[in-house]
Amino acid sequence: MSESLKENNTKIVKAQKLVGVKGMNDILPPDSARWEWLEGQVRALMARYAYRNVRLPIVEPTALFVRGLGEVTDIVEKEMYSFEDRLNGEQLTLRPEGTAGLVRSVVEHNLLYEGGKRLYYMGPMFRHERPQRGRYRQFHQIGAEVLGFGGAEVDAELILLANDLWKVLGLKDVRLELNSLGQPAERQAHRAALIAHLEKHSDVLDEEAKRRLHSNPLRILDTKNPAMQSVVESAPRLLDFLGEASLAHFNAVKAILDANGVAYSINPRLVRGMDYYNLTVFEFITTSLGSQGTICGGGRYDYLIEQVGGKPSPAVGWALGVERVLELIKEQGEALPDLAPDVYAIVPETATLPVAMQVLQALRTHGVSAQMHAGSGEGMGSMKSQFKKADGSGARFALIFGGDELAKGQVTVKSLRDGLGAQRTESLAHVADWAQSLQSPH
Repeated sequence: MSESLKENNTKIVKAQKLVGVKGMNDILPPDSARWEWLEGQVRALMARYAYRNVRLPIVEPTALFVRGLGEVTDIVEKEMYSFEDRLNGEQLTLRPEGTAGLVRSVVEHNLLYEGGKRLYYMGPMFRHERPQRGRYRQFHQIGAEVLGFGGAEVDAELILLANDLWKVLGLKDVRLELNSLGQPAERQAHRAALIAHLEKHSDVLDEEAKRRLHSNPLRILDTKNPAMQSVVESAPRLLDFLGEASLAHFNAVKAILDANGVAYSINPRLVRGMDYYNLTVFEFITTSLGSQGTICGGGRYDYLIEQVGGKPSPAVGWALGVERVLELIKEQGEALPDLAPDVYAIVPETATLPVAMQVLQALRTHGVSAQMHAGSGEGMGSMKSQFKKADGSGARFALIFGGDELAKGQVTVKSLRDGLGAQRTESLAHVADWAQSLQSPH
């Protein structure tokens, strides 16, 4: 074998760079800290409303979504990531939304045996869509669901919960739209009238509307096609087909919102994207995110539990889009809590590392967030470079573990933000006495 051939054989071939799937994004610092902050705010609010957390599988039987969401919905027809399990041939789907899976879990584990439940979930969902701002193929939802209660008060409670969340997050430019889809018999009467109306104007219907005309005409009302707006505006209103009980339920929801000062508008064209809704439906909408203006939506789904094999039981819920809410926070310039560490440790010599790290551990025990300077393996680096990294970390203070200070049982605390340059010494033997003074006012 020639020397050149041997050399070629021993060369390490550089692997082709792999990248993530389009529309499925990495969430990296500092953005990940903002996600954690939002999730923390949600958990605290859910606890105040006495909602309990559930954690659900990402993969579900395909039949769950076909049966629950409806065969002629966009999600089932076009957007689901479905596949066959190679081991047993089972048809599976990455969940495109959370409600159907939650209902499956409630039925499977008989959670309503002892009465109704208030639950919430967080996690990724998957739809094969064209990625754009606020709409991704892997996106994240937070959902709140109340199961086993049929009264209008829980519809209103969920709306109040979402409305409180916008206040907690400091969001503005969020408006609430309401509608009622009534009950199945009322929708059937409206459906017949709607089809008759649309057939009279078939010449202006686009191909999508013509396809849906007899399979799911209610979804035509949600069209964004400008050429069809006059036809949609003049279409029969479902609200006009509601019976006494459905109207009473809707009026009760509105009365509770009125009593709590929650502003809303009635949108008779609001239908939502799943087939399982009845009675109250609602959306929270913003004008700050362009075409992706709906940040939260939901409604009542009294027949879904029975559809997936459970005993008939009422339910209502909503889901919000995490990416859209975070985008709205960013768009409105709302200040998020300081994500920087409280202190950054400056260590001039490696010999002082054991003491420095002992002090940092003590500070962390007392609630101080501390970042340890790390060298390259060839030493800790110059004081100048360490201070530069300390400043870049965003920390409020630098802790300087110099040899002279340590010999006296002390550490130097130097301000990097307020009172820039001011410094003092503190005792290593009494960390608890000065730890609180280092904490940022989160």
